Amino acid sequence: MSEKNMNTAMIKVAVCGAHMSGLPLNPQLMALGGEFVEKTRTSPYYKLFKLNGFTPERPGLLRVTEGGSAIALEVWQLPLTNYGAFVASVPAPLGFGTLVLEDGSQVQGFLCEAYATENAIDISACGGWRAWLCKKETV
Repeated sequence: MSEKNMNTAMIKVAVCGAHMSGLPLNPQLMALGGEFVEKTRTSPYYKLFKLNGFTPERPGLLRVTEGGSAIALEVWQLPLTNYGAFVASVPAPLGFGTLVLEDGSQVQGFLCEAYATENAIDISACGGWRAWLCKKETV
């Protein structure tokens, strides 16, 4: 790939928590040239957990073989030249991997290491992080 193409190439990135539009970590995406693409959901093979120990609060998305749900998320695109900086800024137990969306397409996105979900709250029934935040505010 030529240097000119590297500077204009974009990679799609799925975010399912604090990096979504209007939430506390969205400015990190914006500062790296992130552009909103669409709202969608994962395929029904994921669970979403409210993780412990994060400020601001964050969810962890875990791929499962049974008992999963389709989880709401946003797809953004980042310049390929900034993707590494974004991924490198993500603290454990969060990381990046390939997510399968409800239409069967695949994008890079946030995933969580399984050990972090052992003492976390399963919020999959809410259908997504934003829905859980709304539900939490009304309780």
